[in-house]
Amino acid sequence: MSDELLTCIPARNISEIKNKQKRLEEYLKLKKEKQKLKKEKKKKIRKAIAAGEDVPKQVPRTLENTREPDETMVEIDDQEVILDQNIDEFASHNNREVPPKVLITCSENPHTWTIRFCRELKLLIQDSIFLYRKHASIKKLVKEASSRGFTNIVVVTEDRRHPTGMLVIHLPEGPTAFFRISNVKYCKKIKHRAECTSHRPEIILNNFRTRLGLTIGRLFSSLFQHDPEFHGRRVVTFHNQRDYIFVRH
Repeated sequence: MSDELLTCIPARNISEIKNKQKRLEEYLKLKKEKQKLKKEKKKKIRKAIAAGEDVPKQVPRTLENTREPDETMVEIDDQEVILDQNIDEFASHNNREVPPKVLITCSENPHTWTIRFCRELKLLIQDSIFLYRKHASIKKLVKEASSRGFTNIVVVTEDRRHPTGMLVIHLPEGPTAFFRISNVKYCKKIKHRAECTSHRPEIILNNFRTRLGLTIGRLFSSLFQHDPEFHGRRVVTFHNQRDYIFVRH
């Protein structure tokens, strides 16, 4: 309900009424008043539309537009942030000194859906290979992958035969991030889907505006090559909303 309706209705705390029957009567009376005010407001809007007047559109209240300002929000042209990014863990990738090379693996004894998800990741990330983890520990994986020139490791975890988590490790000095996986849509289930080409995709990062968000965005971008081939029309989107990251390819 809008703020206008709330101001028109006198404030009454029904929960303070001890008599159950009286409390119900007051509740029904308040409900009728609200419905009456709603009808009057809709009637005014219909008259304004018929007269050709401009009717103000209501903006829905969401977590995004009602979120309190975060102190860690930064601007793109912030000099302090730019200086930090020039010497952080992803500087070698952004300076094109080291090309991305990604190792994708999974938990021990993976099931069909987890293997399928890993293969979908391999299609998403071009410069990657998929290997079964077998009984190797994360520490051993990191050491072996670093010695073989890999820049990132993606470990897919599962629960009840389905992928439920993903560990992304940037080599050799980190950082490491863990993500929960939900609402996976596989390629075969998408109607009228196009065939995946070998062109380098364009990477789009939305709403990664905090210091932590910038680090996560740079972690995702380190998985892909520079210089996207736009004529191939491949796009990978990472959209951050309500602290959920939506991935589209």
